[in-house]
Amino acid sequence: MRKITIWFLATIAVVVLLFNYRTSTRPDSSPSTGTVGDAGVPGVAPVDPGTSRRTVKRSGSTTVANGPIVQTKRGRVQVQAQISGSRITEITPMTVPNSNNRSREINKRAVPQLRTEALAAQSAQIDAVSGATLTSDGYKESLQAALDDVHFKANP
Repeated sequence: MRKITIWFLATIAVVVLLFNYRTSTRPDSSPSTGTVGDAGVPGVAPVDPGTSRRTVKRSGSTTVANGPIVQTKRGRVQVQAQISGSRITEITPMTVPNSNNRSREINKRAVPQLRTEALAAQSAQIDAVSGATLTSDGYKESLQAALDDVHFKANP
């Protein structure tokens, strides 16, 4: 009888602990999530708050276009494309989901891969990174909108 009582109390204690365990259930879209400079993604500069809007700047033969902020289930994604002549020369992620460790780890790997693929393809028509589908979709959507704003056509 004593063993049953101890087992019963231990079971209740475990159940209480499980119900009190808090997981991250909120999406990564709070205002503090967003700037890549805080995300720890290598090779990315902090976002200037004035550049988070959709803009196009031209300087000689170089055009810089900010795509729109795309809201995904995991957070916001925004990229900036630099075009010289008829080539995409640089893609800078301005905002990626980063409110939790999992998002930061995923994006540390995925964002550079998306950049490399987009520069090689010279378009936003790239494959999603496995494990980072939502970020990939937001990245492609923001990049495509930036390219559309400057009427960029990829050379075949």
